[in-house]
Amino acid sequence: MNKLILALALSIPFVASTVSAAPAKAPLCAACHGADGKATIPGYPNLAGQNEQYLVTSLKAYRDKQRSGGQAMVMQAQAASLTDAEIAELAAYFAAM
Repeated sequence: MNKLILALALSIPFVASTVSAAPAKAPLCAACHGADGKATIPGYPNLAGQNEQYLVTSLKAYRDKQRSGGQAMVMQAQAASLTDAEIAELAAYFAAM
């Protein structure tokens, strides 16, 4: 399944943003949350225009397995390898959309 998600993520183009370039890990988010930050799967949240601090807090909580329920296991796996700097970059990128 990871190969499928990666293949989908790499095939999705990015939209222009006030952030100079998409962070390297943004394609992983785009597979479910859309290249334009608008979720492609019903029930998944939009990331475009979301509060930056909320995104930082949420991603850190998923990474640290402090968030559960819903799709937490999926998000925990996606966030597990993110550094604080990568989380900050992703949050700024999606908030600026």
